[in-house]
Amino acid sequence: MRHVHGRARRAGAALAAVLTWAGLLAGAAGCTSDGSGGLDRVFGKPRAPEDAIRITPDDAAKGVRPGQKLRVTVPDGRLESVKAVVSQDAQDSPVPGHLSADGRTWRPDDDRLALAARYTVDAVAVDGHGNRSARHATFTTYVPGERFIGYVTPENRSVVGTGMIVSIEFNRELENRAAVERAIRVRAEPAVEIRPHWFGKDRVDFRPERYWKPGTRVTVDLALRDVEGARGVYGLQSRTFSFTIGRSQVSLVDAAEHTMQVRRDGELLTTVPITAGSPKNTTYNGKMVVMEMLEVTRMNGATVGFKKTDGKSEYDIPDVPHAMRLTESGTFLHGNYWADEDVFGRTNVSHGCVGLRDAKGGGSDTPAGWFFDRSLIGDVVEVVHSKDKTVAADNGLGGWNMGWREWKAGGAVR
Repeated sequence: MRHVHGRARRAGAALAAVLTWAGLLAGAAGCTSDGSGGLDRVFGKPRAPEDAIRITPDDAAKGVRPGQKLRVTVPDGRLESVKAVVSQDAQDSPVPGHLSADGRTWRPDDDRLALAARYTVDAVAVDGHGNRSARHATFTTYVPGERFIGYVTPENRSVVGTGMIVSIEFNRELENRAAVERAIRVRAEPAVEIRPHWFGKDRVDFRPERYWKPGTRVTVDLALRDVEGARGVYGLQSRTFSFTIGRSQVSLVDAAEHTMQVRRDGELLTTVPITAGSPKNTTYNGKMVVMEMLEVTRMNGATVGFKKTDGKSEYDIPDVPHAMRLTESGTFLHGNYWADEDVFGRTNVSHGCVGLRDAKGGGSDTPAGWFFDRSLIGDVVEVVHSKDKTVAADNGLGGWNMGWREWKAGGAVR
């Protein structure tokens, strides 16, 4: 599958100097098994995402005005949990809120949205039959005047895997990329060469030649205030944030052998049976970085182009457990409780994701639960021997698929 989300651990979230951008897919995204009507047997006729949990403003909305209302609603059943976070000036803050008496509507205590901020909302609901579903949305609010800001991954003061790439996405295209690049400093202790690479005019990523060494402390200085990024458009931020590199964990998915080798600090920890993309919907090859971790998420095929001839989604799973986003386009590594157990380690049946055996509700003693509990944002998952292309360097944090010479050539300062 390539998809909606639930309770999450995220790659970053602190705007005005630090903010995550991972997961700007509308509605839902992901993959699931494509065989023999198995989903219909498990779920019956799927309910469209808009008929379940509704979050406003819409997912991926930009420039939301402060007068617009943040609301989470369900048509029936009740909201089980709602978590809203506002990221602004390198700080994540919870958004206090309350449920209506019938449990169907959540609203913030303060109805006015902050300017130049990113909001992330994760909701889980239970319908009248006891079925759980999840939804995730993220949106950014209005930036006043002729100003630009950068949304930065990863999160301030976070501990991340050795594959983490510093990624800064701007709220508008910038013509004077060299001036902007000079105003950003990324440094490490112990020291290592770190170089930038621009993807278009609104995103710049920074990384070393090789994966970070465990224990490295990385500091990002954004001295963007009053820097002219485009004609008459000036930066708003002047902030510093840092993160720490944790232990090394690199997992190798062999799509032909249907296995995943998990290596911790260079030593083989275990080999897990998996199912990857079917011959019709193959999984990307290449190095991918865990961008987001969701205990439960909704996956709806229509959001990523998997539709039947009547235009309806090929699948709509309201409670996919242990989901870990690998690409911005919607590739996940996730738990799978609906496929037959003999699929794992033997055949590839998904719509492009990597599936691990799991239990409904997410079992801690299943392969998916075991892997999720031992993973960090920033861990590397590399796929080999799939009959697909290598994932693009700008699809999520895919920059490790680019050679060092090519990477360095993508800087704006000569």
